[in-house]
Formats: sequence, C-alpha cells, structure tokens
Amino acid sequence: MVIDKIENSNLYANLTERLAKGFEFIKNTDLVQIESGTYEIDNKAIFAIVQDYDTKEIKDCVLEGHTKYIDIQYIIQGTELMGVVTKNNQKAISSDLDKDYTFYEGETSFIRVEKGMFTVFFPDDLHMPCVQVGKSSRVKKVVVKVQV
Repeated sequence: MVIDKIENSNLYANLTERLAKGFEFIKNTDLVQIESGTYEIDNKAIFAIVQDYDTKEIKDCVLEGHTKYIDIQYIIQGTELMGVVTKNNQKAISSDLDKDYTFYEGETSFIRVEKGMFTVFFPDDLHMPCVQVGKSSRVKKVVVKVQV
C-alpha cells in the first residue's frame, strides 16, 4: 500500500507501465470539472471511476479487496479516512469475482487522505474507503483501476 501526494507520483510510476498511465490520467485531466462516471484509459486494462459522495460513519463502510486490479484512489476535493490492513485470514462476507471485489470482516488502521493525495492498494491490501472525519462531508475522488 502506498499513500503520498500526487506531485510524488513519479516515484511509483516506474513500478509498471500501467500504473504510469493511471498517474498520467490523474495529472493530465481536469478532474475538478470532470463529471462522475467511468472513463476508459486503456480498454479494460486501465479505467477510471470518478465519484462524488458524502463520507459515512465507519459502521456504514465496508472492508474490500480486489484480485484483478490495483486501485489508485486520488482525492480531488475533500478529506476522508481510509481503513487499511494486509490481507491475511479475514473472513469474506460477500464476493463478486466478475466485478472484482470481495467484502471482508476485520479490523483496520485508518489513514487520513486529503485533497491532492493518493493511495495505491495492491491485491494484498484490504481497504475501507469513504469514512468520515468527524462528521459527514462531500468528497470527489477518482479511482483508477489498473489490471495486474
């Protein structure tokens, strides 16, 4: 798992060509003006999901993991907490392998992610996004899905 500011994305872009393309999309797109929705970057190998939502209480959020895609989650506007934990022996509670997600029960540590920051979640990184900081607030975020 990685957490950093977007101006440091070049430190991670060399990990894979697909991650580099994902960071290029984030840095070269007017994300403040872009509408919510899904945007193809490189067919199904790399695509972006732009989201606009209100953060929620921990009890209303879900710990999730993916097997086919790496997530780059970039905060365009707002602040949220993200729970993170390494995949180990957590109990899966539901799964949709076609949509590449599994929800889990388990405890996490929380990190604060603010405007201009990103996280990278690899398949061994379970994460719980969208958690409010104190009270609910509006967040605009892009999740770039990068095929493993």
